[in-house]
Amino acid sequence: MADWHCALTLDEQRCPTAGSAEALVAAIGDAADLRIATAFRHNEHIDTSADSDELIEEVAEFGVTYVVDGRWAAGIMSLRQPVDLPVGFGPRPSMSFFLYNQNGEQAIARPFLDGQPADGERGPSAPTAPENMPRYHALDNWDALSNAPSHNFVYDFDHFRFCVRDDWLEVGYEELVEVFREGCAIKIGVSGLCDDLVPQGEAPLPHEVFVQTGSAYHYTEQRLLMVGSHPVIRVRPAIPMRYATNNWDFGWLFARTDGHVVYRRCDPYTLQFDDCAMQCAVRWFVR
Repeated sequence: MADWHCALTLDEQRCPTAGSAEALVAAIGDAADLRIATAFRHNEHIDTSADSDELIEEVAEFGVTYVVDGRWAAGIMSLRQPVDLPVGFGPRPSMSFFLYNQNGEQAIARPFLDGQPADGERGPSAPTAPENMPRYHALDNWDALSNAPSHNFVYDFDHFRFCVRDDWLEVGYEELVEVFREGCAIKIGVSGLCDDLVPQGEAPLPHEVFVQTGSAYHYTEQRLLMVGSHPVIRVRPAIPMRYATNNWDFGWLFARTDGHVVYRRCDPYTLQFDDCAMQCAVRWFVR
């Protein structure tokens, strides 16, 4: 329990009340795990026609984290299916890639997984907030009739608490191999992973993406350790981070200690896969 602490707290106006953005960025830059706690009323956020104003507390895991330009932190829920509180799942299978910025700005990208035809034209759509939800402020809307709609918004939660577990240790090759043999968990920080999402002619912002890994393999004669990652969501680096047409995708990483990285990319609009090999600076963390 003591491993977790709150690096930053915002009130419902998204003003800091405890901790600091600098502390959050420093923790994420050291590969800290991130969970964000919020609170809202049932009839303000879940079912606006209901009589119940019961307070609901939520704590969500953000399995993919970003540090942009050394000064901005964001996290993305990488494993979430939509839920229909308090009974079960939402009506259509999809991923709910909620993105939260350090200033409380939020976003969601939702690639549908049920195979229904969705060939709508990509591009901006009219921003729409859910009916009778005054705490919800729609900022924009993208690709509404495609297989991968997204939008950016702010919901005035009662609070935002950015909780971190900051006990990953950065290691070099020799120590990595030693603790790998003992079964330690491994996390990677990959620099420049999203550079190709930036429009041609624009310089990408420096950024580092952090994600935990699953399987790991050590080639003892070549002195190479390699890993396969948990799911990763790539978004064009920006301050704040936001979704838009063609500026995000998702997939998995294969990374080696010599910087060779392969990204198995899923196109969210078509659900077609392709592999992209690149050379990246990779930092290695163990727990």
